[in-house]
Amino acid sequence: SEDYGSMLLAEALLEECLKENFAKLKDSIPLTEKNEPKLSEAKQYLTNTLSRGKLRPTYMTEAMLILGKLHYVEGSYRDAISMYARAGIDDLSTKDKPLYVMRLVAEAFVIKGLSLERSTNSIVSRARLCEREEEVTACFETACVITQVYLQDLEKTLNNTHSRSIKGSNVTYSEFELSYFLEAALQSAYVTHLKKGNIVKGMRSLREILRTVETKATQTFKMLAQVLLHSLSEDCYWSPLSDPLPEFMNKEDQSYVSNLLCRRPELYTEENVYCPQDNVEEALLLLLISESMANRDAVISRAPDQRDDRAVSLRDASAVYDLLSITLGRRGQYVMLSECLERAMKFAFDEFHLWYQLALSMVACGKSAYAVSVLKECAKLRPTDPTVPLLAAKVCIGSLHWLEEGEYFAKMVIDLGEDAGESLAKGYLALGLTYSLQATDATLKDTQDELNKKALQALERAYDLAREDHQIILYLSLQLALVRQV
Repeated sequence: SEDYGSMLLAEALLEECLKENFAKLKDSIPLTEKNEPKLSEAKQYLTNTLSRGKLRPTYMTEAMLILGKLHYVEGSYRDAISMYARAGIDDLSTKDKPLYVMRLVAEAFVIKGLSLERSTNSIVSRARLCEREEEVTACFETACVITQVYLQDLEKTLNNTHSRSIKGSNVTYSEFELSYFLEAALQSAYVTHLKKGNIVKGMRSLREILRTVETKATQTFKMLAQVLLHSLSEDCYWSPLSDPLPEFMNKEDQSYVSNLLCRRPELYTEENVYCPQDNVEEALLLLLISESMANRDAVISRAPDQRDDRAVSLRDASAVYDLLSITLGRRGQYVMLSECLERAMKFAFDEFHLWYQLALSMVACGKSAYAVSVLKECAKLRPTDPTVPLLAAKVCIGSLHWLEEGEYFAKMVIDLGEDAGESLAKGYLALGLTYSLQATDATLKDTQDELNKKALQALERAYDLAREDHQIILYLSLQLALVRQV
């Protein structure tokens, strides 16, 4: 019918508008009909369709769900809540429903939860506020479950080459992009629990998503790793296959997921699974999986039109490698860390942070020669940073006894002059040490005397710049003793 066509057109216009304004949507900036003609046109179609009331009841409900979403994006949170109440979403069942209906219902629950969150300012009663918080949590938990089932069903449908459910569609699941509201549906439940301090509920929700037969969209490894490292001590840890400590259980709320949800997402079985023994072990497992996916999905093209995707890819990967550095550092696994960071080099072009992380990991695990090579690249990327050549000089002098290279790096620091700040004194110290060690290695008396003289001058200059530095005082005293100026 004409009204059904109008409803489909309205949804298409709304989705186009949301795609064009994704940044505003993410920052919770309301869209206005004045600035968004597609939004205005979609609202007109939906309002007229509902006012005529000629659609079948099922389609009327769908039109209400779409209009509820529209009310939310334009900042009319109460109107969105009222529209969902009119649609009766709390009594809707997703059993045997088409994929698009499951998506609409999942989005409706998360939008209702977000709208309720943004409408709490008018509530005065503390008891009413608690009820509202429980209602918000129920919406988020329900949205999360429906979304997981929806994504699993979608993957089966799109990967089934014989399926006729989506006619004329050439989209594969690997190309499917998660919408803002579906992403929010997956994340809002555990984020809300963690914000409220319900660590057990938050971790259970995260672990349940991870135990779900995975889809491209249900990748929450990094978040759980952050919770394990930041919010849970080793004494309070419980494994995925055991129960939390009783004192934690007493503080947690009950589950609010509606009993109308007949289907639950498919989970992996617990047979022959590896079970971590502490929070660092579980975090490391999650981060190594995340690192593998970050490498697989990295955008390495330097094409101008790929700049934004490349930036997002690099940001996500850097966050994973930072957490890996913390986790592996706590266990002293620097060899493994250096191997992980070496894999990151394929998309770390001109990225100082990842290069420097690699250099530090190589210094820590004893790969000194490789570390110096990497530090040379770091110095090119950040030529005004004195700490990079200073570290390279330290490695050359201490671990490798590469005295000429050590002299080269020490002079790089000195050449920065006042821009080197407090590192300038350390630069002269490094230079003095290289000259002193070169004098020790020299075989000719004249060469020894010349190098010792240079060493003494450099160390005295270092002392003039930092008279309270005990290390400089020690090496200056030693050099004076070597040249018999006791």
